[in-house]
Amino acid sequence: MKKSSVVSFNSGEYVVYPTHGVGKVTNIAKQTIAGSELELLVVNFDKDKMTLRVPMAKLDQVGLRKISDDLTMKEALATLKGKPRIKKIMWSRRAQEYENKINSGNPIAVAEVIRDLHRSENLAEQSYSERQIYEQAVERLASEVAIYDNISVEEASKKLIDTVASRIL
Repeated sequence: MKKSSVVSFNSGEYVVYPTHGVGKVTNIAKQTIAGSELELLVVNFDKDKMTLRVPMAKLDQVGLRKISDDLTMKEALATLKGKPRIKKIMWSRRAQEYENKINSGNPIAVAEVIRDLHRSENLAEQSYSERQIYEQAVERLASEVAIYDNISVEEASKKLIDTVASRIL
């Protein structure tokens, strides 16, 4: 028995794929694979120059979702203003937790990573891996904020960084 996705996607609409970020639905196509016909959602990720074909029956399992609503976006931006919560565990374990949050596709979890890893100019330098994870989180959330606010990714990145920096003042 197949369970179909409750959420419907339309061609030209922006969606979030948890492990890749924001993409644009370019087509809903039928394709025969291994003798069976599948209905596929074709998602294009311009930044990565990648096209993903997701079977419609698997949309719930892969976590594909629409761009966040007002409430979720407001909560993510509010999270950026919160106090950083840095656990006293080894960096490798924290790094794994941060990666999992980024790949969850949840904007609030990604905002937590940005909040926890943000450093102002007068604080100690970040390690290379810390900086990489921070930049990945900013890029992932900024791409969604850009679509949500209808601004460029650069403007969205600046908005996120300004928001997280404003908590220090």
